[in-house]
Amino acid sequence: MRILVLNAGSSSLKTSLVGQPGDVTVARRELQRPAHDGWTDALRGALADGQRIDAVGHRVVHGGARHTTPLLLSERVVGELDALRDLAPLHNGPALEGIAAARDAFPDLPQVACFDTAFHAGLPPAARTYPLPWEWTEAWGLRRFGFHGLSVAWAVERAAALLERPVEELSLVVAHLGGGCSVTAVQGGRSVDTSMGMTPLEGLMMGTRSGSVDPGLLLELLDDGRLDPDALHDGLQHRSGLLGVSGVSADLRRVEAAAAGGDERAALAVEMFVGRAAAAIAATATALPRLEALAFTGGIGEQAAEVRAAICGRLRGLGVPAVLRPPSEDDELLSLPGSPVSVLRVTAREDLVIAREVQRLLG
Repeated sequence: MRILVLNAGSSSLKTSLVGQPGDVTVARRELQRPAHDGWTDALRGALADGQRIDAVGHRVVHGGARHTTPLLLSERVVGELDALRDLAPLHNGPALEGIAAARDAFPDLPQVACFDTAFHAGLPPAARTYPLPWEWTEAWGLRRFGFHGLSVAWAVERAAALLERPVEELSLVVAHLGGGCSVTAVQGGRSVDTSMGMTPLEGLMMGTRSGSVDPGLLLELLDDGRLDPDALHDGLQHRSGLLGVSGVSADLRRVEAAAAGGDERAALAVEMFVGRAAAAIAATATALPRLEALAFTGGIGEQAAEVRAAICGRLRGLGVPAVLRPPSEDDELLSLPGSPVSVLRVTAREDLVIAREVQRLLG
């Protein structure tokens, strides 16, 4: 079975053609958004070289409370996903565009949605419940959902393989650091705590997203009229994080370069990013009986060696060794054998997890 996996973003569409079983990557491409709305022609063109596909798998960030397993797409399911658009506006909207384009381009193929939230569906009550009025929680289904689950699942599998340990016996934290950032505590292959919440806005400082801030501060900005809800939404989602503090870019590489050139705001942004990531890792690790491993993944986690080392340096009190290794495309153990906590780098491959789930669903 050859499965086309689509991961739609706001400006690009990542495609991966995976042969299953066996995780054989036939082709990987990133398509830039065409001038017209939608991806249909771009998808057809990308496969104009005659590559055969048997099914399509889609990464969908937010599945809500109902969708905790991969689903065959139908008009009803697409409508339910559309209703969740506001909970993940940077992600579910593009995913729905990708779904529409793929269904138009390949109308006779089965298409499957796989959800980032699914990995966290079994979060313990104390981890998923907010300390809000109980009637709010019950009436509106308020809870922590968690995200980056497809990436976390792959990182846990690879960490277990690199450490030559069964997944069921491993206690680790996965730090997915990229444009979006989250950390997840995983015990025996199950998510037991995670930093992102009901939406992907909670938690760590990110590229353009603020992460967690004082809710009283936000209420004050709304109450005195300095911001209206639309302006607040735009600021928190699109103009905060690395971009907001540095004034340079949401791309950590550019912020680091500016900091090295003496830009004080850029240096502050890097310091804040490191500090908040380390604090979140430490806090999340308290959900584990012991911290045996820390796996870095995502674009920053994989490639930003100095930032990764600085984060580990902040965690010395937890037994995490400071490691500084150059960027690489290989999954590897970064720490020395015998370290109290193993530190690993894992290349994110959500596409392989999705391809497996599609094959499993379709039999």
